[in-house]
Amino acid sequence: MKFLRALCVLAVALCVAGSVYAETQSVKVSGDLTMRGILRDNYDYRGSVSEPDITRTLVGSDSHQSFIMSIAEIEVDADLTDNVQTVIRILNQRDWNVAAAKNIAQNTTLAQNGLGGYAYSADEFQVDVDLAYVVLKDFIYSPLTLTIGRQDLWFGKGFIVGLNQQNPTGSLNAPEYTAINSFDAVKAVLDYDPWTITGVYSNIRNNAITANDGVDLWGGNVGYKFDAYKAEAEGYWFFKKDKSVERWGPVKSNNDVHTIGIRGSMDPIDVVTLAAEGAYQFGSFVGNRSQINNRDRSAFAIDIAGELRYFTEKFAWKPKLGIEYVLYSGNEPEENPAVTAGNYEGWDPVYRGKFDSAIREFVGRYYASYAYPSRANYVISNSDAAFTNQHQVVFSGSIQPIESLTLKGNYNLFWTVEDYFYDTGRVGAATNANADPRNLGGFIGQEIDLQANWDYTEDVSFGLLTAWLVPGTKVYRNADKVATDVVGSVKVSF
Repeated sequence: MKFLRALCVLAVALCVAGSVYAETQSVKVSGDLTMRGILRDNYDYRGSVSEPDITRTLVGSDSHQSFIMSIAEIEVDADLTDNVQTVIRILNQRDWNVAAAKNIAQNTTLAQNGLGGYAYSADEFQVDVDLAYVVLKDFIYSPLTLTIGRQDLWFGKGFIVGLNQQNPTGSLNAPEYTAINSFDAVKAVLDYDPWTITGVYSNIRNNAITANDGVDLWGGNVGYKFDAYKAEAEGYWFFKKDKSVERWGPVKSNNDVHTIGIRGSMDPIDVVTLAAEGAYQFGSFVGNRSQINNRDRSAFAIDIAGELRYFTEKFAWKPKLGIEYVLYSGNEPEENPAVTAGNYEGWDPVYRGKFDSAIREFVGRYYASYAYPSRANYVISNSDAAFTNQHQVVFSGSIQPIESLTLKGNYNLFWTVEDYFYDTGRVGAATNANADPRNLGGFIGQEIDLQANWDYTEDVSFGLLTAWLVPGTKVYRNADKVATDVVGSVKVSF
């Protein structure tokens, strides 16, 4: 009887194991480890000062910074059936061993490990979920693929939607290097080759589930690939429904952005690629919680680029050359944005994923200069924000001295579209000859970025980035020191 019972248990176990195996055809585990050593100086364009200065926001009172950060990621991809796939990626990202000062007057606990009044962050080793989604192919009928969950979204060249950069624990002093760029979204793709039709909904943020004060993204994208010249074209509409601005006055908190645009690229000859994209924004604008007038949006952006590969096949170092022009429309200086009426013409970056410079393009996102400090409760965080009101010209090039080594360089030039607004009450506010603090504009500055990437093996690579931003002396009249950035990195993938 015991033998028969054992045979029954074994049979049941085999049946269960067999059914589980059938439901999971294959599982792939992958991951990577990235470590960066970062040296920075003069990110406020002012230089060191002897005493902390409350106007020097986001970068602290010492202009020189040096730290190490690391990102560890593990991803599991599972094919459940021929048409069902799941992806989960978890990660930890942190600056190494950052300790914060305790309030000694209110803390009577022992100073562990001789920290002398400092404590490590409790979130330093937190594990976050970056990706968690399911892919349903041939859903309902064959051309439709449905992706549900936390996923990456990238449309075209990432000019409008590409990255949803997040630093949830606040543990990164260089948040532009965050590995969390994903969206909680539902994406539907209809593949009618050569046509591709994509619809997407993403929930960006909820302050409270029961309150109508969150941020949502809706969008549609139609793309077509031509038979000749490697040409492609697409048109799109994205709607960022933003009700997150806290309102005190009678104006509704509808900071909504509708973005419509077209993009195309082609190779007129084998060694040249031309690309262009243009977009227009409309909707409503709420700049801060004190705004008393309803304002409409009317903004536009342009991105035109070209790449030359004529010398790539003629020389062993495979040189490439490129040039690009980017324009974000700007708004005229406003003495008091809270009471200003009329159309708002500044560009909203939506969720741009493409960045061409290491320093300048993150001003207003993560960093602020001494001349234009950050503004609390404002949608446009500081007057010289790089994602609006700007002309940008990029000259780029790359060579490969050996197969495993790539050298790249960018030379970036920046100008204002409309003059910047200066706060006359701020210490050190710059003025022109007429003592008018609101009409300083023109040449923002120039930035040189140099990169070296060495593929040590197929799985291990080393990188070195050096960047120098030279601010324009008119726009940054009281703070025009050269900002520098040096980033060394090593990445291991498995």
